[in-house]
Amino acid sequence: MMNKIEEAIIYATIMHQGKVRKLGNTPYILHPLEVAQILSTMTDDQDVITAGILHDVVEDTDGTIREIGKRFGERVAFLVASESENAYPEESRSESWKKRKEESIRVLKNADDQGVRMLWLADKLANIRSLAGSYSENGEKIWESFHQHDPEMHHWYYRTIAEQLELSLNKTGAFKELIKHINYIWPGTFNSEKVQYRKYREVSVEGCRRIGRGAKGDVYRYDDELVIKVYNQNNTYSDVEREIAMARRAFVLGIPTAISFGIVSVGDQYGAMYELVDSDTVSGCIMCNPGQVETYAKMMAQLAHTIHGTHVTAEDGFPGALDRIRDYIEGGIGKEDDALAKKVMALIEPLEDAGTLLHGDFHTGNVFLQNGELLLIDMDRLATGHPILELGDLYYFYVILGEDNPSVVERFMGFSYETACRFMHLFLKHYLGTEDEGRIREVSEKASLIGYSRLIRKIRKQRKPADTDHMLVRRCVERIADLTDTLDTLVF
Repeated sequence: MMNKIEEAIIYATIMHQGKVRKLGNTPYILHPLEVAQILSTMTDDQDVITAGILHDVVEDTDGTIREIGKRFGERVAFLVASESENAYPEESRSESWKKRKEESIRVLKNADDQGVRMLWLADKLANIRSLAGSYSENGEKIWESFHQHDPEMHHWYYRTIAEQLELSLNKTGAFKELIKHINYIWPGTFNSEKVQYRKYREVSVEGCRRIGRGAKGDVYRYDDELVIKVYNQNNTYSDVEREIAMARRAFVLGIPTAISFGIVSVGDQYGAMYELVDSDTVSGCIMCNPGQVETYAKMMAQLAHTIHGTHVTAEDGFPGALDRIRDYIEGGIGKEDDALAKKVMALIEPLEDAGTLLHGDFHTGNVFLQNGELLLIDMDRLATGHPILELGDLYYFYVILGEDNPSVVERFMGFSYETACRFMHLFLKHYLGTEDEGRIREVSEKASLIGYSRLIRKIRKQRKPADTDHMLVRRCVERIADLTDTLDTLVF
């Protein structure tokens, strides 16, 4: 009786019969067999090797995921689906190239099954072997034979995939060979160390107290001296390195910043370790001492002044924060009400200020209190712009996120929504240096315009927004419309 792999070889041979590879003009079946061979160097999992043999059946023949599931099992079908791009028959392959690649990369980023990552690695290695061979013979002419003629787009695609695979598969010979071929076609893409054996220090946060959470990951107290920030799976090693480099640049500028002393692996995610003895996040301090919220609000306001009082030049290389806000408008309000989006954009455009430093993710979960001193983490969004952009993010975190469901803020910050709103008010009081409630309300309204725009964008990015989300978007749009009728500037 044939096993699953043998049956898959016969099935794939029949399905690919008569087809040849674009590069080399060899029978197509040789490619899936090569993928299976590469997989066999990483695993003896029959489902994964079978998926390697079948990975192009759906995309390049009239075979279906349903048929594969019926003949070879649901996991094999799932793995094959992870490697099968949407067809977009209404567009040419050239027109849909980038969209198809971006969608498939999102599948890889969100994969929980290690088999998906191994399948991707084996397929891309087999492809780039052929690509590198042709490149050595024909040079840049090879790109003319592809639907995508721009070599830099292929560079982006292979580099992104390698970054996603690095943590879980960096010890395999297949990964190191992939890096070698990428560096051959696009010299200098990766540090030469990546083709050598590298073992990250492996740690576990099981049983550790989570002391902070954010969009990029969670922060844990590892022991009395160490804190670990565990990045979510969408973050690559390069992302972590970039954030640490940004933190060092901020430190040199005089920003009180916690500097990571090492990158570790936490399961299949990256972590950054910090030495923060006898410290806690400001969120944790407020949670334990809500009656002292004004003390912490005042300290945070002083820290914000330190950041916003730091002036940088274009040579310092920080991006402009306004690009992110434009994305909120174009991808959020702009999809709901184009005329309103233009009114908001008219208020946003005058805020360009390349000289003022912004943290970009400034909230009490990203600030540690150590021996009476505040230290910032999560530095990857450092940018320049008008301070109202930072205040808009604060208002989003502490007020807007909890208006319909206070528990959202309570889970994020660790203290009550009532305390969060009080913190925001007291922060503005000390940041602005005023007891004038009218002045505080004026700046709050300006900040809320940024915050409501961000919330709409967040909801629009969801795959399947619920009915309650659509209702929330409508309410945000109405609130923004009211604000644009009364505000003539966001500058304060």
